[in-house]
Parts: sequence; C-alpha cells; structure tokens
Amino acid sequence: MCIEPKYDGHVQLRAANWDLVCGNRWQVPLEQTTYLLGWLIGYVGFGSTCDRFGRRATYMSALMLSMPLGVAVALSVNYVMLVLTRLLFGALLAGTFLSLYVARLELCDPPHRLAVTMGAGFFWVSGELLLPGLAVACKEWRLLQGAIVLGLALLAACWWCPALFPESARWLLATQQLEEGKRVLHNLAEGNRVRLEEDFYTREHLLTELDTLSEGAPVPQYHSICKIFHTRVIWKNSLILGFTAFIGSGIRHCFTRNLTPYAPRFYFPYFLLAVSEAVALLFLCLTVERFGRRAVLLLSTILTGVSSLLLLALTQYLMAWLILSLSVLGILASQAVAALSVLFASEVLPTVVRGAGLGLMLAAGSVGQAAAPIMEIHNSRGFFLHHVVFASFAILSVLSIMLLPESTGRPLPDSLRDGESQRRPPLFRSARRRHGKDHLPLLSTRPGAGLYDPDSYARLVTATKKMLSPHHTAGSRRTRQLLVPSSRHSGPPVGV
Repeated sequence: MCIEPKYDGHVQLRAANWDLVCGNRWQVPLEQTTYLLGWLIGYVGFGSTCDRFGRRATYMSALMLSMPLGVAVALSVNYVMLVLTRLLFGALLAGTFLSLYVARLELCDPPHRLAVTMGAGFFWVSGELLLPGLAVACKEWRLLQGAIVLGLALLAACWWCPALFPESARWLLATQQLEEGKRVLHNLAEGNRVRLEEDFYTREHLLTELDTLSEGAPVPQYHSICKIFHTRVIWKNSLILGFTAFIGSGIRHCFTRNLTPYAPRFYFPYFLLAVSEAVALLFLCLTVERFGRRAVLLLSTILTGVSSLLLLALTQYLMAWLILSLSVLGILASQAVAALSVLFASEVLPTVVRGAGLGLMLAAGSVGQAAAPIMEIHNSRGFFLHHVVFASFAILSVLSIMLLPESTGRPLPDSLRDGESQRRPPLFRSARRRHGKDHLPLLSTRPGAGLYDPDSYARLVTATKKMLSPHHTAGSRRTRQLLVPSSRHSGPPVGV
C-alpha cells in the first residue's frame, strides 16, 4: 500500500481562499512540506510508542488526539496557524496509520498477509478517488476538513468495541505479557467460534506452552529503537528497505513532471497517480506470492531505474506518446517499490522493534516524497540534478536488494535473535540435490543448528559400532578409534 498522504485538494482550496498566488505562491509548497514533516515526526515518534505501550493504545490515542487537531485546522485564522496545526495533524495521522498497519499484519498468518495488506491498499486508493468528489461537494476547504474529522470520529468506535481492534497477541507474547496474551488469544478463539472445551482444543492445551516460557510472574520486556542500531542483520535489512522506500517515493516526481502538458493540469495527474497505485497493488497481488518479495522488488526497481534513465537521456529525442508511456511505467514501478518495501520491512523486522523500525522506513518514504514540494518552492530549479541523483540511487539499490532475505510464506520474527537469524537465499532456487554432492540425511543438521549436530553424530557412532564385530582385525579397531572423538575433538570426525 502506498504510504504517501494526499494534500492537493486542500492546497487548491486554501490557495484561492488566502490569495496564495503570484508572489505568495511559494507558501503553498511550504505548507505541503511542513505537512509531510508532520508525518515524518509521527512515524518516528509513534513507532517507538507502538513497541512500548502496544498497537491498540497507540492507535486510539493518536486517533482521539487527531479529532480536536482536525477541528483546529478547520478553524485556522491565518497562514501560520494553519501550518502549525497541519504539522501536528499530520503527525497524529501518521501514528494512526502506522499502528493500524502493524496490528493488521501481526493478526494474519503467512498465507494471508499479502492479501490483507493489498486489500487495505485498495481501500486507501478508493478514498483517494472519492476525495475530489467530496471536495467538489463541500466547495469550501473548511467543510472538507470537517468531513474528514467526521470520518475519524466514526473510526473512534473502536474505543467502545475492543473486538474491532484487539491488541496484538503476538506483541504481548513477544514482550512477555503472558496473561494478557492468553486473554486476547482466548477472545480470538471464541470470536472464530472455536470451542475450547472440546478434546484437544481446551484452554489448557492451547496455552500450556505459554506458561513454560517463564517461572513465576513474568516481567514485561520492551526494546527501544536503539536496539536496531546494535544489530547486524536487522540493521542491514532496515537500511536497504528504507533506501528503496525513499527512492520509490522520491523518484515519482521525476515522472509526474512529464504529465504537466496534459490538460487539465491538476485532475489528470491526480487520477493517474491513484489509478496507477491500484494497478501496482494488483501487480503485487499476482506476482509476489509466486516469485517472492525480493525478486519482485528487484524487478520493480530495475523498471524504475531504466525508465528514469531513458527519460533523463532521451527526452528531447522521443515522441510525446513514448515519453508519456515511460512516465506511466515509471510511476507504476515506483508505486510498487514503495508499497512492497513497506510490506517487506514489516515482515523481516522482529515484533519487539517492528513499530520503531517500520516507522523509520515510512519516515524515509516521507523524506523522498517531500522532494516534490521542495522543488516547487524553487520553481523546479535543479530538477535535472534531482533526476540524476534519484536515477543513480535506483540503479545502486538494485545491487543492495540482492542482500535481502526472503520472507514469503515464513512466520514473522518475534525476538531480536529471530531477526538476526535471517539469511539471504539464492535468487534462483536450486535443486535440493546438487550434482557432485552426496546427500547424507544422517549428518544433515536441523534448521538453525551449527555444523556439529550432537544427536546425528551419536546416531552415527551407534550405527558404526553395530556394524563392527568383535572379530575384526586391528585395522577395524583403528577405524573404530577414528570414528570415536577424543576429549580434545569437539566437532564431527574429519573423515566423514
């Protein structure tokens, strides 16, 4: 799902209301930039709040605070008040979006994570398509802002009905809040009409494993955002996916600028962006589960970089329809890169730091999107350099994506140790048995085990002793001594 807030409808109405034209036109992109700055602050701040106080508590607090701030935006009496209230309003909307995204992901099992996330993305696109019609119906930006606040008030019904937005049981168990986790799991089971009293599905059988995780009353364990910087694999994955989210959001301005010659100037690019986002989500639904997150992200990044390079080098030599086609292709690919980067990051980050880590990824996307209004402040001066930098970043990110693990069909990591154990698989899956190598199942280690497996080695020694009879020669006795490890040898026998 695309992560960028839309603001063009409000900007057009306010510009006409306060005469933000001609010499004051620079104040319009400045307001857009501060609004995106609010989203950035909200992503970083509320991301840490998600990991400390829970997904539901963060969602409800941000949602409740956003309603009075939304009313304050509608009642703004001057430009300065508008900018400040929009900054805070954007921060609270970011906290609502982030906590909802994380809680929804943690509620799904691996086969349904993509479908549920993309389904939410289609609802987001539907809202974007309805926004211009709502703006036309309201005719006044203050009424439009009031309609948005009314929608937020309807979402606040989750406060009185916890079943609509339960706390994440995965987060509760990962932070050692076992009793609360048991209660949430029991409520989910009853909501799904699973009779816990029948046979194996009793409450004791389902939750007895949770009681063995700790002795006595467990103490909740929380992790701050600083834990990410002290890891190796988690930090590497976060850095790469944050980089791709930044590119997918920032390079889009290089493509949308080619749409300005087409009339009308406002509505055509807006609806094209919304429709292209829906097409990108549909593309992800059809390809990601089949080919994997990493392969589709790599393909989308390559298409983004190639489209950008062709427009950068050959715009003056290409026909208008070809420029439009490359721009639309670049928009589609960049939409897919931004949406898949966020989903990918949420799946490889461990539960204990998922809110804070995903907040950093989304903040990087907001920084990339802020490139468009910043360029408008300077009347698009330096656009060529902006295009060169983002095209180069897109090509560079192709190499870094190869270092990512694959999360398709795998359970979400919960602890920092789980996140650090993720390894990069080969891009093209090879056969289980390779030519020239013997397959020895007795010596194969368990997933996650080291090179030395004590159980497999003990079985090997037992089988070898049974094969050796007491009437063998001295050579057989020497072979038996080689198979039995000495006190100084801690690994498997060299000859095996």
